[in-house]
Amino acid sequence: MRAAASISRRQLLRGRPAPMPFQPRPPGVTMASVAACTGCGACVAACPEKILALDAGKVTLLPLAGECTFCGECAKACPEPVFSEPRIMAHIVAISGDCLAMAGITCMTCRDACPEAAISMRPRLGGPFLPAVETDSCTGCGACIAPCPSEAIGIVEREIANAG
Repeated sequence: MRAAASISRRQLLRGRPAPMPFQPRPPGVTMASVAACTGCGACVAACPEKILALDAGKVTLLPLAGECTFCGECAKACPEPVFSEPRIMAHIVAISGDCLAMAGITCMTCRDACPEAAISMRPRLGGPFLPAVETDSCTGCGACIAPCPSEAIGIVEREIANAG
């Protein structure tokens, strides 16, 4: 997904900044637990996939850099209580309107790249199959993001169902 402008002209003139975009974090890192991050970089150095970085002194995930394999090396290396159980991502992927299939061009790259088979192709009349993300199956690993030829896949915050 292409990045949108961080502030619109109207927001600038009214003094209302745009909300901060969702920042993807490694598995087990929540918005609450990231406050404990000291920015030491131990998790970044320990990541075998090289998909972690420090942003404003806090650990962040780089979805375009590659796929998270959920190996847990980042959590093992971290001296602070930043990584919690269960080690799941606080995000999933979403496919934007920039998708080639939505423009009538046959493409199944995201489906082929997904190790969890969380992206299925739905048939439609008069055009190529359209990708659909199965949110319950998506781990947020990011395996589908870098291979997408139209940069149509991005990260969105996972919606947590309220219990009760």
